[in-house]
Amino acid sequence: MVIGVDFDNTLVSYDDLLERLARERGFISGEDTRGKKSIRDRIRQFPNGDIEWQKLQGIMYGSRLNEARIMDGVPEFLNVCRQRRVSVSIVSHKTEYAGYDDTHTSLRHAALTWMERQQFFSPTGFGLRREDVFFAGTRAEKLATIQRLGCTWFIDDLEETFLEPTFPPGPRKILFAPHGGHGPLAGVRVCHTWREILECVFDGAI
Repeated sequence: MVIGVDFDNTLVSYDDLLERLARERGFISGEDTRGKKSIRDRIRQFPNGDIEWQKLQGIMYGSRLNEARIMDGVPEFLNVCRQRRVSVSIVSHKTEYAGYDDTHTSLRHAALTWMERQQFFSPTGFGLRREDVFFAGTRAEKLATIQRLGCTWFIDDLEETFLEPTFPPGPRKILFAPHGGHGPLAGVRVCHTWREILECVFDGAI
């Protein structure tokens, strides 16, 4: 068994950080609805809204990533994988730098630092190696990496990943949809929590 996992919004939750950044910059107020889509739509109503949204994303995925939290249920999942000696690789579509970021923070370095602080690479933590993390500059490169690794499962929060015609035929597909809003997808198991993912992958034998 070789499990491949996406990074952004799959292993790491940005919900609280996104709301905090949007409030700090005056894009939303106390009565605004939470959630990425509502915040994004609100920011896009401002002058140069698309650029402002990209700037906020650059900060969120870069210089302020350390404030994001690990997704609920991920520690339990990774601990089971470690106990069962199941190989886990993180495969992320992530460029080196954001298009709009005055700090010029390396998004890849920020992600690795976050994982380090979350004990991903610790012998007493989740026991992954830095060599188990792969960053792809394009979605096509990400899919090629999944195939090269021989993943038997792949977990991602974006249905677009699984709808790509070049997605390799081998892995069983799990769409992580913590906020719901996804109907059935052919050949894809939709899970709303990491507990569901754990039970799906290990067939309840935990």
